[in-house]
Amino acid sequence: MDIAIRRAEPGEYTALGEITAQAYLGDGLLDFGESDEYLGELRNVAKRAAAADVLVAVDAKSSGGRVLGGVTFVPSGGPMAEVAREGEAEIRMLAVSKEARGRGVGTFLVRACIDRARTTEGCSGIVLSTQRTMHSAHRIYERLGFTRAPGRDWNPVPHLDDIMLLSYELTL
Repeated sequence: MDIAIRRAEPGEYTALGEITAQAYLGDGLLDFGESDEYLGELRNVAKRAAAADVLVAVDAKSSGGRVLGGVTFVPSGGPMAEVAREGEAEIRMLAVSKEARGRGVGTFLVRACIDRARTTEGCSGIVLSTQRTMHSAHRIYERLGFTRAPGRDWNPVPHLDDIMLLSYELTL
């Protein structure tokens, strides 16, 4: 499969939003399933694209370039940053369609974020948050040089004690 990584186009926002939502739902990552408030954020690619760089992986051989997955790259701060400090980029909402998993799509997307971070003026590292059960994503991050940063782990829903996001970082 030939995979191209590029900025998402507005006509792809709905497809990418659904891929992202279904990845989180299918993997059991939303505590409240279909009624989880975060589901709306996952589907709202236009909002992300207005505040950060949304990248898509597309099948370069299919007519029209079928969307296989995507990621949000936050180059420096702004409303999409959750844990990035000054001089750090952040990766958010990495998702690959069920049909495209196991083909390196997630790795291509994360590499594209690393490449962007390296060309972002003043950027010295990348940080991301992930759930404990996202083992495939953890393998991608570790294979690409990210290391666990337990001191940066955090709870996005403080009134629920059982939710803790793990942090990873990469120094450029």
